[in-house]
Order: sequence, then structure tokens, then C-alpha cells
Amino acid sequence: MKLYYADHFVLPLPAGHRFPMEKYARLRERLAASGTFSDDDFRVPAAATDAELSRAHDSAYIRRVADGELAHDEVRRIGFPWSAAMVERSRRSAGATLAACRSALAEGCGVNLAGGTHHAHRAFGSGFCVFNDAAIAALAMLTEARVERVAVVDCDVHQGDGTAAILAAEPRVFTCSLHGAKNFPFRKAVSDLDIELADDTGDEAYLAALDSALKQVFDGFQPQLVIYLAGADPYVGDRLGRLALTTDGLAARDRRVLGACHQRGVPVAVAMAGGYAHHIDDTVTIHVNTVLTAASLFHRLDQST
Repeated sequence: MKLYYADHFVLPLPAGHRFPMEKYARLRERLAASGTFSDDDFRVPAAATDAELSRAHDSAYIRRVADGELAHDEVRRIGFPWSAAMVERSRRSAGATLAACRSALAEGCGVNLAGGTHHAHRAFGSGFCVFNDAAIAALAMLTEARVERVAVVDCDVHQGDGTAAILAAEPRVFTCSLHGAKNFPFRKAVSDLDIELADDTGDEAYLAALDSALKQVFDGFQPQLVIYLAGADPYVGDRLGRLALTTDGLAARDRRVLGACHQRGVPVAVAMAGGYAHHIDDTVTIHVNTVLTAASLFHRLDQST
């Protein structure tokens, strides 16, 4: 199981910015120290090319991002100041999900230690998302004829509105989003399956809703590849979450999604998505648990045995 990282491509942010950019380096450090993975399991992804990006995004938007010609309102909607480093980081993050999908199809599971940029739409970015890695990767796997059906299972606390909008006319991709009903984005898109949850939804109700959703994904659509957005932000201690899942509840969520893939022999690519806990180490712990759960099902430290 390969872990793709781009945390050394630093996106420079002003002091006090609320996006926890340092969580990615901390995540990789924790996983490297876990003893579960070899050095070779950690890989730097290639940057997504214009051709790969353009399957999901308007070419004029890609060009404006690359050339630093976004309008002020476009930059404000994304939430990151423009820089060449932002462009490279965004391309690498999309490339990491592409690589994780290809790795999953070869080995059962691949992980992007970032990604989940599901608010990026075809012609604009939004909510800390420049390019939509899940949509880019799903369309690439179809174009490359690697699979015929892809499901995006989005368990970030915020609806995957960009993913839903980009893929709305693509019947070979099933978009499923479990999210807070009253949370961002306040104008929702329409996924193939939207599960809207009330504020303060806790472990039991969340997991029941997830079980129902997974039945529709796997029994109804029967995907050949799953892209799983394992957001840490449904956590009760998340600043932007509004749900009330415990760390144990989020671990149970991961076991359900990843276990369903493993049981059915469906390859799965995992992206970390959001996480804004009051204490950043809480977010990192949730992400670590996700990756270690995947490793417990799919990973062998010595691939020769």
C-alpha cells in the first residue's frame, strides 16, 4: 500500500490563517514512526497535467490559475492567496489521488496523505479547493479504461458540491456525500446520493446512515473502484464541523467503508479531506487512524512474503 505525499510543496499562508497546513507533515511523520510502513511506501506524486486537469476543469480556469490571473473574487472564494507554490501544491495534490487510484487498482488500496478537494467546480475553486482531485481521478480512470464504474464516497462533513456538479452528467461515476445539512456550502449541489445530517449528530445515528448509504453504493451501483474522502471534520471537537462524532466513531466509520471495499474485493483510493479541530493533533490522530485502518486490511510491510 503506497502513501503519496506532497507536504514539502508548501503552500505559503499568512499568519493566523485558519487552514491547518502543518497537519500534512505531522501526519506523514506519525505514519513513518508507526513501524507499519517502509520508506519505499512513501511516494512523491507527479503533478497532474493540464490534460488530466481539463477532464474535470475548464481550460480557461486552469490557465488563469497557472498564470496567476484569477480575479480578486476568485481568489477570495478559494481562500488561499495565489502563488506559484499554491499552483504546484494543487497539481501535486491532484496527482496524489491519481497515483493512489492507480496504486489501488494494482494493490487493493492507495492513499493520498492530502486531497479531498471536493469544493472545486469546473470553472472555479472554492473552500480551500483549487482543483477537484476526486473528479480528476475518477475521469482519468475511466478515460484510461482501467474501470467502467467509480464511486466517490465522501465522508467529509461538508457536501462535495464540486464533485457532484462536475460529475452530474457522468453515469459511470456515482457520487455519495454524507454531510451536515446546515453546514458549508450553503447552496448544495445534487449528488447521486446525498445524506444530510442534523447538527450534533453523533456516532450511532451517523453510522446507521452510513450503513444505508453503503448498501446503495455497493449493492445498487456495484463500483469497480471507490474513492473515499475520509474527512476528520465530523469530529465533535472540530471548529467547522457541527456534528458530534467521537474518535472511536470516526474509526468505526473507516472500518465500515474500507471493510466494505475489502470484503467485496473493490479497490479503494483514500484521501484525507478536511479537519479543523481546536487541537491540530486531534485531526492528525483521526487521519492516522484512517490510514492505519486501511493498512490493517490491505498492507503488507514485506511485499515479498
